Amino acid sequence: MYSDDTATTVRRLAALRIEHRDLDQMIARWTTEPGTDELELKRMKKRKLQLKDTIHLLESRLIPDLDA
Repeated sequence: MYSDDTATTVRRLAALRIEHRDLDQMIARWTTEPGTDELELKRMKKRKLQLKDTIHLLESRLIPDLDA
């Protein structure tokens, strides 16, 4: 069904989506807590954006090339 490369990409995508979701939940909690470390919050938000970009890149690799 899937080539090894495609299967690896699908597994990596699943792991990245989980990490993205977990970061989203953590950020939501941290923004409501008093005394939040703003630098750490910024780092989490930056990591979340990096994950989003990587997810989009991997998803685009899974879409077959229509010119082929």
